[in-house]
Amino acid sequence: MNESPRPVIANIERLHRMMDEEQLPAIVARGGVNFTYLSGLAYPGTLARHVDLPDSPRPVFIVWPRHGEPTIVTNTRAEAVTRRGSWVKRLRIYDPSGERPLLVLCEVLRDLGLADGRVGFELGCVSVLAHREITGALPRISMIDCAEMMNAVRWVKTPGEIGLLKLAADLLDEALLEVFPGIRAGDLECEVHARIVAACLRRGAGWVHGYLNSSRNPLPGSEAGDVPFMPGDLVRNDYVSYLRGYPGHQSRNAVLGLPTSEQQSHYAKLRDIYLDTIDRCRPGVTAGEIYAFAVDRHAALGIRYNSVIAGHSVGCWWHQQEPIIRARNPIALEEGMVLALEPYSGDEWLTQDLIVVTKEGPQLLSSRFATDELYRIPLN
Repeated sequence: MNESPRPVIANIERLHRMMDEEQLPAIVARGGVNFTYLSGLAYPGTLARHVDLPDSPRPVFIVWPRHGEPTIVTNTRAEAVTRRGSWVKRLRIYDPSGERPLLVLCEVLRDLGLADGRVGFELGCVSVLAHREITGALPRISMIDCAEMMNAVRWVKTPGEIGLLKLAADLLDEALLEVFPGIRAGDLECEVHARIVAACLRRGAGWVHGYLNSSRNPLPGSEAGDVPFMPGDLVRNDYVSYLRGYPGHQSRNAVLGLPTSEQQSHYAKLRDIYLDTIDRCRPGVTAGEIYAFAVDRHAALGIRYNSVIAGHSVGCWWHQQEPIIRARNPIALEEGMVLALEPYSGDEWLTQDLIVVTKEGPQLLSSRFATDELYRIPLN
């Protein structure tokens, strides 16, 4: 690969090993997660929609051969952003007003000697019509679904990815620590939400989403609206803030004013469960075993566990990736995985952190915002 302004942080060694195991001389990434992962480029704005909509009139692809230089197939509108942002330097630019994107992709595959035999595709991202056009142009190609293989490639992070996830987590925590102390009685959910989003963007986030609700809002997890915060309210939240395509993803508990003894006691009990669940995240333990542990620990306190997950892996473009910490998930944790842990019983309390799985035990990435005690927002 040609010299580029920043290093490749994707796990290419693991990718190539798994391509050899699956006997795939090349893969074609079409969906946002794998395109971003292999290109190092998180498209902004409208360009971002074109990597997620399977019927986009301006689709983008990355062709990654097992041997040789990868190629991005993109359109004239995205050319400048792609050249500036990706570590892949070989581009095939098409004019969407006069060229059929899928036929351009087929041309690239043919030029690379990949028109015959097995090529990996994320078939869930390829429409029936697109499949028909590709196989019509390349009748001897075998389109093999590589989505599960790519999940397994991505779930073990490189040091470069872990470093970027740490920066993203710190960015989000710092934004919350900036905004939380300034919440005042009477502030609307939407006003505080806007301040959090703005604080993330000022620090360099590409985009931000999440929810922020008062504990008096009867729809937890809903869009921030016109419910005012009042003394004694819990500030419920769950945010994802992306930095160069990688997410900081945390949830913090805060109360407006002094917490009651009941609030403090309940928070302490749930935090003990939370810390014990994190401690279970070690190589060889399955995602299903961690979920069952969280359910059992809640049950021991007489709390019914209503959430279908207790966490998930994180990665570029989309924050909820495999392994999902859910019932009976057989995926075993591996060293180098980064998980967002959120054992959440479905009530108004949610703590969430990013941790790295290591052989010495889980290590906390999102460490800027202390969660030892319920965060108190002063009443001024």
